[in-house]
Amino acid sequence: MTIPVFCPAIEMLGMPPQPTRSDTSTCQAGGLHCIIYFINEICIDEMFLTDKIKCMDEGIAGVRRAIPEVPADVGLCRILLLISERLQAELEHKLRPHKLNDSEFRTLIALFSRPGGTSTPGEVCLFTSIGVTNMTRISNALVKRGLITRGPSAEDRRRVVMQITPAGKRFVQKMLPSMLPRLKLLFDGFSNTERSTLNHLLRKLAHNLSQLEHAAGDPP
Repeated sequence: MTIPVFCPAIEMLGMPPQPTRSDTSTCQAGGLHCIIYFINEICIDEMFLTDKIKCMDEGIAGVRRAIPEVPADVGLCRILLLISERLQAELEHKLRPHKLNDSEFRTLIALFSRPGGTSTPGEVCLFTSIGVTNMTRISNALVKRGLITRGPSAEDRRRVVMQITPAGKRFVQKMLPSMLPRLKLLFDGFSNTERSTLNHLLRKLAHNLSQLEHAAGDPP
């Protein structure tokens, strides 16, 4: 049976998926050209991030020719999303051999950074941007692994506290240094001024997004 497959780069632009053939093919949509490869009738995206951005630029240019009022800022938004996805994948790749995901590692880091390695679930949610429901699942997984403990506070038994264990501390101390070399490569060629400017601009963008949330009445 032939399995229909779709070009992921078309979906990247928010366009309807277009069926493609079960072989090496070129797909075109709104000026977008991308080479995709099929093995055993499954579409495998073999494109590097820079190639994806080139395809995206061409696709957006085609859309803007058809709809001139589409701003060039669309491209900036898509680049940020693509980079965010790739950064997430980079981190997950380092954690996968340890059967941990990004949310679980962020929770460990949050506890590691707190005085005494202790915090409440609510505080950890605040520092990690993780929802309460997910935090329950994450803490269950970390407790099972012996990386944290969770129980009533000694001062107030109505209050639940989470604490990183010695095994959890050792894991963080082992993992973080192994991540630093590739982190440094991410900003290779950036001057201190460029780093500072990027930091400022991203925070300015975050402020504008927060303003939009407030204006729309969206929950935080």
